[in-house]
Amino acid sequence: MVIQDIQTGRISLPLRHPFKTALRTVDAVEDVVVRVIADTGETGYGEAPPTAVITGDTLGSIECAVRDFIRPALLGMEIENLDGIMKKLHGCILKNTSAKAAVDMAVYDLYGKRLGAPVYQLLGGARKRVETDLTISVNPIEEMVADALEAVGRGYRILKIKVGKEGRGDVERIAAIRSAVGPDILLRVDANQGWNARQSVSIISAMEDKGLDIELVEQPVKAHDIEGMKYITRRVQTPILADESVFSPADAVEIIRQRAADFINIKLMKTGGIHEALKICDVAEIYGVECMIGCMLESRLSVAAAAHLAAGRSVITRADLDGPSLCSVDPYEGGPVFDEAAISMTGDPGIGVGNLPCAEWR
Repeated sequence: MVIQDIQTGRISLPLRHPFKTALRTVDAVEDVVVRVIADTGETGYGEAPPTAVITGDTLGSIECAVRDFIRPALLGMEIENLDGIMKKLHGCILKNTSAKAAVDMAVYDLYGKRLGAPVYQLLGGARKRVETDLTISVNPIEEMVADALEAVGRGYRILKIKVGKEGRGDVERIAAIRSAVGPDILLRVDANQGWNARQSVSIISAMEDKGLDIELVEQPVKAHDIEGMKYITRRVQTPILADESVFSPADAVEIIRQRAADFINIKLMKTGGIHEALKICDVAEIYGVECMIGCMLESRLSVAAAAHLAAGRSVITRADLDGPSLCSVDPYEGGPVFDEAAISMTGDPGIGVGNLPCAEWR
């Protein structure tokens, strides 16, 4: 099975509600999709969101990276030569991790189809079911409480609350949500780099003093502020999750070496795909550090690839794979089944998702 062509297209899927964080507001999934076509006629699919505020990638830069750099490097390569493909993929252009991730997952999709097995089994087959949280966007407190109650009514037992815009006012947000949903719902707090180190300690300590029982706080400070995150981690009881600070296996090693965070958040759009994400899993296993698997604003196509990784590796103990649940429509067929909080793996070979709503391929 040889790579005969690599093409890009675009998809647009509306969200149930506007997605609001400390960094941005988005109304729809507007992503680049990729298909890798083999000489056998088999096709593998991938997806990349333009998350410029985090990865630096835009729609145009993703398409350019795939068309002008990645495609020429990979044409003619054997799908069975997975390591060789990944070496060329990550060596043909610097950064552009979202473009690499889309091609990576399309190659893994073909690789699984070639072997007649779902990708999660090829990655270790740790479990067949994954439970995800649901994100509650930054809004006025009353709206956030209503959104949290709606999520619980849909069956979600874990909520990720976006904060980071109002400093100590965020404590009031979390307190109101905790009061509304009760003690049995897990609450994760994501500041999206919205606080500084001293402010973080003050806010997290206030949540602890109020007994809000927060499972973890995600990326409280700027991505580059490793010293600040270490300062926080050493001064609060609530576990700290490093997200934007970790793109590569080397980043993970540094975070763990400095004990700057308790957990690592893996996202395929930061790592450049499954292949490099597996290296972070290996690092985390060596050091005994648990990982979360997350996603950007992605549809079920690429979130399915992340779900395969989560189901494949036991070091991934938490999932934030709510992209499909945030979309108001799901046009795809096959692959993992997303039923609100429950993600169930199937026997479909590869990643398994098809029927892309893309009118034009280039």
